[in-house]
Formats: sequence, structure tokens, C-alpha cells
Amino acid sequence: MISVAYAAGPGGGDTMSLLMSVAPLVLIFVVFYFLLILPQKKKAQEHKKMLESLQKGDDVITSGGIHGKVVGITDNVLTLDVGEKVKIKVSREFITQKKGADVVQK
Repeated sequence: MISVAYAAGPGGGDTMSLLMSVAPLVLIFVVFYFLLILPQKKKAQEHKKMLESLQKGDDVITSGGIHGKVVGITDNVLTLDVGEKVKIKVSREFITQKKGADVVQK
């Protein structure tokens, strides 16, 4: 009976082992946050700002790759002139970028 009690080992130190087992998970979450979540938030804010600044006459590119000029704006719908006598309506959130001299092309 005594040999079984010695085989179990001392009961102290559980707090430190728990902390050491949780620390890698916390570290992974912190790295994940700074490498993935923060840049995505920044990109989303820049996209939102670009969408709010759209005006008539801006040249834009949609998420489908359509290039056009904004000729009409309502709350969430833009009317784009994409060719001779061809106008299409596009939801505002599907505009991916604005073309122009002040915009850096990637």
C-alpha cells in the first residue's frame, strides 16, 4: 500500500503544469490575431472608406472584373457605364477598387 502512494508522486505543482500547458495556446492565439485578424480589419476599414467616397465620374472595377464609370448613385446601388449605351446596376459592396491617378495600382 505504501509503495502505491509513493508511485503517485507529490500532489503539488499542478498549477504550474496547467499554466505551461495553456501558454502555447495563448501564444498561438496572439500570433494569429496580429498576423491575420488585425490586417483584415484594416483592409476592411480601407474598403469601407473607399466605398463611402465614391462619386459620379469615378472609374471603378467590380469583383467580377467589370470596368466602368459611375454615372448614378443611390443608397446601395451604383449605375455603371461599361460601354457605348450599356449601363448596369451593381451593389455598392461589389466594387473592389477605384481606378485613377490618386490610387496606387497593385
